Amino acid sequence: MLNVENCRIYIRPGKTDMRKAINGLSAMVSNSMNLNPLAGDLFLFSNRRNSMKVLYWDRNGYCLWQKRLEKHRFPWPKSDDEVLELTKQEWEWLLAGINFFDAHETLVFSQP
Repeated sequence: MLNVENCRIYIRPGKTDMRKAINGLSAMVSNSMNLNPLAGDLFLFSNRRNSMKVLYWDRNGYCLWQKRLEKHRFPWPKSDDEVLELTKQEWEWLLAGINFFDAHETLVFSQP
């Protein structure tokens, strides 16, 4: 399993062509996500079905991790608008198949 203790986790909403490899995904991180692929952070991509790729830089080269589900699908953001940053807990939920993207949103009131 990937070590996520000292890194940020970014998810790219929308469908990604799973034929893309390290060069194509790192270009997506730079160009469409406006992030630095060399920062050591995790960048998550999916085809919204049964496959997810994780790209990250590890000291002296890129690593590409892939998980393909034989049954079920990964929960994935419905919006294709912006890159989302996940918490470590959300990362674990994502791998477990828990759809936290549809969780209740926090309400803030100014008056009782």
